[in-house]
Amino acid sequence: MLTGIKLRANPTSNQKLILSQWMGCARLIWNAKVDEEKYYRTFARKYYPIGTYAPVDQKASQFKSKELTPWLSACPSQIIRNSAVNWYQTYQKFMKGACGRPKRKPKTDRGGIYLTREVFRFDCCEDGNLRLFIGTKTNNIGYLSFKAHSKFEIPNSLYVRKECGQYYVSFCYENGKSEGELSSNAEHLAFLQGSTKEYLEKNAIGVDRGVTIPVHAGLMMFDFSDNQKTHMTKAERYIKRLQRRLAKQTKGSNRRNKTKHRIATYHAKKASIRNDFAHKTSRSLVDSKAKIIVFETLKTSNMTRKPKAKQNKIGQFVSNKAKQKAGLNKAILNVGWHVIETYTKYKAYQAGKVVFKVSPAYTSQECAKCDHTHPDNRKSQALFVCGKCGHTDNADSNASLVIKKRAINLILDTGTVLSDDGVLRLRSDSGRGGNRKSSRAKCSARSTLRSVKKEKLAA
Repeated sequence: MLTGIKLRANPTSNQKLILSQWMGCARLIWNAKVDEEKYYRTFARKYYPIGTYAPVDQKASQFKSKELTPWLSACPSQIIRNSAVNWYQTYQKFMKGACGRPKRKPKTDRGGIYLTREVFRFDCCEDGNLRLFIGTKTNNIGYLSFKAHSKFEIPNSLYVRKECGQYYVSFCYENGKSEGELSSNAEHLAFLQGSTKEYLEKNAIGVDRGVTIPVHAGLMMFDFSDNQKTHMTKAERYIKRLQRRLAKQTKGSNRRNKTKHRIATYHAKKASIRNDFAHKTSRSLVDSKAKIIVFETLKTSNMTRKPKAKQNKIGQFVSNKAKQKAGLNKAILNVGWHVIETYTKYKAYQAGKVVFKVSPAYTSQECAKCDHTHPDNRKSQALFVCGKCGHTDNADSNASLVIKKRAINLILDTGTVLSDDGVLRLRSDSGRGGNRKSSRAKCSARSTLRSVKKEKLAA
C-alpha cells in the first residue's frame, strides 16, 4: 500500500539558488505548453475542418533555444521532460473530466520540481544515515540535507518543493501492507451488526469537536499546548501589525513584497501548528483501545458562511452581528476540524479500525442518560444539566456520549445504511449525508420545542 511522507530539507545558499533556477525552468516549460495548446486550439477552431483537433503531445525540445532560452541548457533535461509530461498527464485528466484545463503558473514564493530516478539517489553513508544526492553526474547540487522523522523505503520519484522560504522533500513508497488484508467501512458495518450492544459499548468512542475544547472523546480531551497557544497568539499579533504596514506601502515595491512574504511566513507557522495538533490528536484516537471512532457530520463550509445583510421594514440596514460571526468563523477554522477527521480516517484504515459519522442534530441539547432534548439543557458553554433526570456533566463530554450512543443504535438497527462518505443513517432518513436523527428523537425534539413556544406565548 502506498504511503506518503514529507521531510523538511535544509539546502545551502548555493543549493537554494540552483533549486530556484530549476523550479523556474520547470514553470517555464509548463507555461509554454499551456500557451502552445491554447494557440493550436484557437488555430484549429478558426481554420481546421469541423471535428479536426490540434495535436497534443508531451514534447519540450522545441522550447530549447540558444538565443531565446539559453538558461534551459543549465537545467537537467530530465526536469524539463518531467514538467512537460506532468502537463500532458494533467491535460489527459482534463479530457476525461477529472479536473480543469491546465492553467499558467504565476511566479510566486512557491515552486517545485518533479524528480525521477535518473536525477536523484539515496546513498547510505558509513555512519548508517541516508543522504540524498540530487542531479546528474555533470549537473548536480550535491547532497541535500533533510530530516527523516520516520523510516521509509526508497521511492521511484519525488518532489522538491519550496513553500514560504522553506524546502521540503515529499514522495510515496510501498509500506509492505496489502490493501486486500484491510476491511472497508461496509465490511466493518456488516461485522458489527452481528455483535452485541455490550461489545459496541466497550469498543466505540464518540468524538465531539468544538472551539473552546477542540476535541473531546469520552474521558479524553485534546487541546493545543500552552507553547502552541503562545506561538499562535504571537503569530496573529505579528500578522495584524504587518497587515497595517502592508496597507500603507506602494503596490509592486520591494518592501511591500517583503512584507507579504513575512505575512505568509506567519500564516505558514500557524498552519504548521494546526497540522501538528491534528496529527497528534488523530494518532492518539487511533492508538486508543477503541475500534470504532464516531464523528459528527459537520458542514464546516456552511457553518463558516458570512451572515446575510439585514434590513428593517423601512429598508434601513440593521446590525447582523457580522463581527461576532467573523470571530466565531475564525475560531472554527483555526482548530482544523476537517483535517483531524481526515487524518483519523486514513490512520484508522491502516490500523484495521473503522471511522463512522452520524448526524449532529441536537447533540449538544440531548441528554446521554435519558435522551431528553431541550435547549435549556445546555446551561453554559461548559455545563450540561438535564431538565428531566438532572444528569450533570461537561457539555462536550455529554455530546461525545450522545454521538457514541447514536452510532450504536444505528449499527444495531437492521435498517441502517452507510453512505459513500461513511455516514450512518436509516433508510427512511432523507437528505444527503443523513441530516436527520431517528424519528423518535426528532419527534421528541419537535414536541419539546412546541411546548416551549406555547409557554412563551402564554406568558
